[in-house]
Amino acid sequence: MLVVLLALAGCGGPGNETAPNVPPLVSVSTTPTETPSETPSPSTPPTAKVAETLCVRMDQPLVQSTLGVPVVTLQTKAPPADLGLPTYDVCQFGLSTSPNGPVLRVGVSVLPATKVTLTGAQKIYAASKGEPAKPAVVGEGGFGTSTFVVFLLSGRLYKVSGPPATLAKYVVLGQEVVRQAPGLPEAQPLIARPDCERGSSAAEKVMGAPAMVRRDGQTALGDLVCGWVNPNSVLSTSVRRTPNAEALMQPIRKAATSQSIPLGDEAYVDTATGRTTIRVGSDKLVDLVPLPARAIDPDTMTAFALAMSPLYTR
Repeated sequence: MLVVLLALAGCGGPGNETAPNVPPLVSVSTTPTETPSETPSPSTPPTAKVAETLCVRMDQPLVQSTLGVPVVTLQTKAPPADLGLPTYDVCQFGLSTSPNGPVLRVGVSVLPATKVTLTGAQKIYAASKGEPAKPAVVGEGGFGTSTFVVFLLSGRLYKVSGPPATLAKYVVLGQEVVRQAPGLPEAQPLIARPDCERGSSAAEKVMGAPAMVRRDGQTALGDLVCGWVNPNSVLSTSVRRTPNAEALMQPIRKAATSQSIPLGDEAYVDTATGRTTIRVGSDKLVDLVPLPARAIDPDTMTAFALAMSPLYTR
């Protein structure tokens, strides 16, 4: 437990970026650093306790037998929040002896939820054109596929997701969450790192309203994750490490809705979705993602990218 708390309480940015020959940013030197719109909480975030306690409570032999995996190992370093609509605080189990093997993720929504929220989440999933979801008899009702189940329980949404299995198996795991969830403390709204604060004012303009919840964190590779959340919108920044960064930029570069901005080696704002991607060297992509995807004034999104990009391109 101490390892988890110390890991989330740290306020440092990414410490092991090694992308070579990164060109200097254009215009960043003339962009003033924003005054933080809110003071990051110095206290240890209880959300880490919420997420890890739920995983600690779960019956690991049940998880192992249900999924038919060789091992189930509680991962003590909490991963960043799942910054989608809705956003979840998560903990996870490793399901193999490989550090890069499959994992089982258990999430609790950071904002209160109702039947309407559940219906909205199902519509968002259906729009993704993934595997058709089916009703799931767990908690106060939900839906799922062969790789996840989402359900409502006592004013929160819960999500259990992992490798391909069957919906019935994920319902079994969801029922285990139902047994273990009572008594979990409420999550603290603000889990904020000082480095992310530089973008808060610009984030508010993108979202159209202040963030009610903050979820900043760090990946296993040390890359900073920043997240602003309110009931109607989410805005996040994160990093993809890939040897194919240049190839992955090609369709973005050619898209009719892409507008070039002078950041990193190349960067584009998608004027139809607001999504902004910055390439740094040949192995790093920085994603700035507003949800729901929508047409956003590219100047507004560019201002947000200018505020945040020094954290990822220096």
